[in-house]
Amino acid sequence: MIQSMTGYGKSVLQLPTKKVTIEIKSLNSKNLDLNVRIPSFYKEKELTVRKKLASALVRGKVDFSIYVEMTAEETSTTVNHGVVKQYLQQLRNVVQTGRVDDVELLKMAVRMPDALKTEREELDQNEWNLIDEHIEIAVREIIQYRMDEAASLEIDFKERIANIKNYLKEVKALDGDRIENIKIRLKKAIDELKVETDENRFEQELIYYLEKLDINEEKVRLANHLDYFLETLALENSNGKKLGFIVQEMGREINTTGSKANFAPMQKAVIQMKNELEQIKEQILNVL
Repeated sequence: MIQSMTGYGKSVLQLPTKKVTIEIKSLNSKNLDLNVRIPSFYKEKELTVRKKLASALVRGKVDFSIYVEMTAEETSTTVNHGVVKQYLQQLRNVVQTGRVDDVELLKMAVRMPDALKTEREELDQNEWNLIDEHIEIAVREIIQYRMDEAASLEIDFKERIANIKNYLKEVKALDGDRIENIKIRLKKAIDELKVETDENRFEQELIYYLEKLDINEEKVRLANHLDYFLETLALENSNGKKLGFIVQEMGREINTTGSKANFAPMQKAVIQMKNELEQIKEQILNVL
């Protein structure tokens, strides 16, 4: 069962004094690119969070965020009265002429360094345990999202592989006509030269030339790659890198078939195969 690297998970926890929102987003990436944003008073748990996400999500560009909204009437940030009074006095001394409104000076003073003080909250382990449970919920949600996304990808892959198989049948059916067409063109070219030719030598050269243009091996290998792709897609431990490698091998056989075709109807079928394969290549980048 494949998974997409595109996903989204969210969980909201309401505590007595705050609302905690946990959000996880992921996009496709060659490796795990993990970006964690959490408030400073949960920083000591960042490494634990990173390990959990790396283990669960494996690969992709992952953005993890914890947002905290204080809902209690009390706040841990207070005005530093002594410092603000000193700033006010200094500002009055600077503005010695004219009448100055203290309210305006106060607006300036509270913007100065250390005008506000925030008491550092100690991490409550019980609170963190609740948050950790909701991180698990968000992780399960993003994994489910990835699986749902992958289900539609899997349907698309199977349809395109079936299309390539149909075009491969066309190629096989056209191969006899292609060989006959090549023989006729070569014979016509020789006749146009108006030179005497040894018929036996011509037949030998023709066989050698046709062997170089033979596509039987390519047809067999491509058919095997198509079946192997579907088998790998159905495995529990299926992964995007392995599927991507199989797609590369399929592309190699299709390209070789196209270069050897020398027959317009067959080249049309090859172009259709290439088109289907390009669509698979684009989508396979998003598979975990």
